[in-house]
Amino acid sequence: MPGMLTSFLLAASTVFAADPTFYKDVMPILQNRCQECHRAGEAAPMAFTSYKDTRPFAKAIEKAVLSKKMPPWHADPHFGKFSNDRSLTEQELNTLSAWAKTGAKEGKAADAPAPREYATGWTIGKPDVVIDMAVDYKVPASGTVEYTYFIVPTGFTEDKWVEKIEVRPGAASVVHHVVLLSRPPSSKYLADAPKGVAYLPKKQPEKRVPDTGKGIFSGLTGIASAEMVSVYVPGGLAYETRPGQARLIPAGSDLIFQMHYTANGKETIDRSRVGMVFAKEPPKERVVNTFIANLNLVIPAGAENHRIDANVKVHEDVVLQNLFPHMHLRGKAFEYVATYPSGEKETLLKVPAYDFNWQLTYQLAKPLLLPKGTEIRATAWYDNSPNNKYNPDPKSEVRWGDQSWEEMLAGFVDFAVPVNADPRDIAVPKKTVAPAGPAR
Repeated sequence: MPGMLTSFLLAASTVFAADPTFYKDVMPILQNRCQECHRAGEAAPMAFTSYKDTRPFAKAIEKAVLSKKMPPWHADPHFGKFSNDRSLTEQELNTLSAWAKTGAKEGKAADAPAPREYATGWTIGKPDVVIDMAVDYKVPASGTVEYTYFIVPTGFTEDKWVEKIEVRPGAASVVHHVVLLSRPPSSKYLADAPKGVAYLPKKQPEKRVPDTGKGIFSGLTGIASAEMVSVYVPGGLAYETRPGQARLIPAGSDLIFQMHYTANGKETIDRSRVGMVFAKEPPKERVVNTFIANLNLVIPAGAENHRIDANVKVHEDVVLQNLFPHMHLRGKAFEYVATYPSGEKETLLKVPAYDFNWQLTYQLAKPLLLPKGTEIRATAWYDNSPNNKYNPDPKSEVRWGDQSWEEMLAGFVDFAVPVNADPRDIAVPKKTVAPAGPAR
């Protein structure tokens, strides 16, 4: 028994330090997991770059990490593997908890790792082109700011293949998130919106259409197509394609900055921008973004766990690379499920506790082939009850809309297809011509 006890204690000691200190044990975790946001000039309200700044938050850090509120990562670990998984290991959780419980000791500065170097400009390297919103926008000190759109011509006179693209907020303290869209000349999306100024879309008249669960690949078909080419969220990553791949921005396209601002008590000026690095060689594959949508969603007043599905089928072989679930303030949970032509089902991503404040992209560790005929079901659950503290109005029925007090079921996906393929063929089966009859 003594030998077994000794072995157990030795094994336990390798999990985390029994009496951790800031410099030796905690600082490495903060550098790897937290400082992208928790440093001067970034979105987090406090910096974790020094002992003096971090020590007052020791108990708050313990509570946040044990509850899995921080760092933000909402994927159920039982489904899918993701290259950008930022969830803490058990060892890291135990170390942060033990540090708070044992007095949050400072330790020796000599034990600290070298300070982490952060990019002060672009994380993608020097962009080949930088395009901003074309106007300064004044974010008020208080109140709710509706989703605001800025449409800016690219000025591209030829098609551009983009392998790296990064959105940078002009004022990170008030930019909740940015969705960047590429609108080709053929698109009529926001056709009446003026360019180079702030624009609030007009609310469209409601259409009563039965919800059958049938979804669409929004953006791939119709004249209203516009492709999401990048997203900014606090702590998020720039969009980069894999070797031999690129995103296409056609000649004459406009960029649409969809801005979600959050007032922070101080009037602030924002002028967000995007940088792009073009492919140096012709790509072999095109990465195309679309989202699975159910535009007919209706969420009853007071419903606390209302389920809505959007079912689509891919009509060509595609390779799935990224997933990005999107809902608004009533969003509760989200799930992607693939049903292959063989009948086999696979849960690609499950987000059991969706958080509107953290719009995360989940990058598959290994791209996944979806054979022609694969069905994808995007399922969203909504809490429209008084129990949802973020609910703008639990007494109201809710329908599709751009504003945060309306709702969406938008399961964004990134597909890789051959460079000469027409992405519309993913959403709509090719028309086949019946063979001619025998000659008479």
